[in-house]
Amino acid sequence: MRMVRVASVVLATGALAMGGAGLAGAQEPSNQVTVFETELQPLTKFEDPQGCHKLPLASHVIVNDTDRAITVYGDPFCMTPGLQVPPGHGSHVPPGTGSFSA
Repeated sequence: MRMVRVASVVLATGALAMGGAGLAGAQEPSNQVTVFETELQPLTKFEDPQGCHKLPLASHVIVNDTDRAITVYGDPFCMTPGLQVPPGHGSHVPPGTGSFSA
């Protein structure tokens, strides 16, 4: 009897977790790229980015909340080979003089 109760709780918890994940995935993209630098600085947000954008000097993580892929570069001019970040994903970025294009 205890095993049935435990299984019921596990199934109910899983169903709630999957339902919550489905709701989170249904949100519309904010059409912005967000950059995290340090815990002491506010997030840098690029609203509706288009073209090449130099990243802040202390950039650490970039999050793509647009509906298209962005490309992250190690140079400030979007000239070197880059890493594509799909919509809804993020990436660590090299500190210093990086950039991204949308």
